[in-house]
Amino acid sequence: MLETPRIIAEFLLLGFSDNWELQILYFMGFLVTYLAALIGNLLIFILIAFNHHLHTPMYFYLMNLSIADIGSISVTIPKAMDISLMDNRLISYSGCVAQVFLLIFFVGLDFSILIVMGYDRYVAICDPLHYDTVMNKGASGAWITGFLSATLHTGSTFAITFCSNVVNQFFCEIPQLLKLSCSDLYLIEVGALVFSASLGSGCFVFIIVSYVQIFRAVLRIPSVKGRQKAFSTCLPHLIVIFLFLSTSFFAYLKPPSSSTSNLDVVVSMVYAVVPQVINPIIYSMRNKEIKAALWKLIGWHFSFNNRFSLVHL
Repeated sequence: MLETPRIIAEFLLLGFSDNWELQILYFMGFLVTYLAALIGNLLIFILIAFNHHLHTPMYFYLMNLSIADIGSISVTIPKAMDISLMDNRLISYSGCVAQVFLLIFFVGLDFSILIVMGYDRYVAICDPLHYDTVMNKGASGAWITGFLSATLHTGSTFAITFCSNVVNQFFCEIPQLLKLSCSDLYLIEVGALVFSASLGSGCFVFIIVSYVQIFRAVLRIPSVKGRQKAFSTCLPHLIVIFLFLSTSFFAYLKPPSSSTSNLDVVVSMVYAVVPQVINPIIYSMRNKEIKAALWKLIGWHFSFNNRFSLVHL
């Protein structure tokens, strides 16, 4: 027998602890994580946007990836800090809708760009003569994919009626919202999730096939240093995609349960927070051209400050 539907004006999110010291500890952890992701991705965006030498398809994708990372982590972490410091677990219905839409949009954009970047490596190594022609339209497709995915999942999720407003997660996550359904309409969103998962799996298989071709091409490089450079560029990207996909699949496709375990929270943290922090390190800070642009920016800053000080002496 189905429960009675309720008119939901706000949702109650999951708290982290009733202990004040632990609340402060959680807050500091979220704050440090958020600042690290924000500073790292903003720095990458600025370096690429204002350095003409980096205006190539690969760095254009990195800039878009930084935008996606800033957006996705800004959807979840500020509210998590509010919960941990102020114990404010309430979020309005419209705020929950916005959080679901923006999270799916930015996570979808993030994943789409990672897929395009994988294909970027394939074209750059295996078909370099057609690189500029093939890769110039990839970013716009990633943004469209993110928007369509967010519209589909948000619309089908909030078409259902809810029997409860208690969300067993620290942000409005679709699987946890589906547990609150009073009708069979939630099956529409389950179908949409399965479709998205199938599409994501197909993209992952495509990337694996591309990387097989990449590794075959890399192994033919006569220089050991050249092979090491190619592998150091490709392997971290493949690891991040696998981590991103595996944790997302676990969070969204695992059989539902009435309660949320610590593992559920950790897994959600991994796909919604961790990639946004490590992407600047994996894709940019290990890149010589990005480092050169950073040192150039630092040198310009000190040079400007010295000239400014001399003028006022």
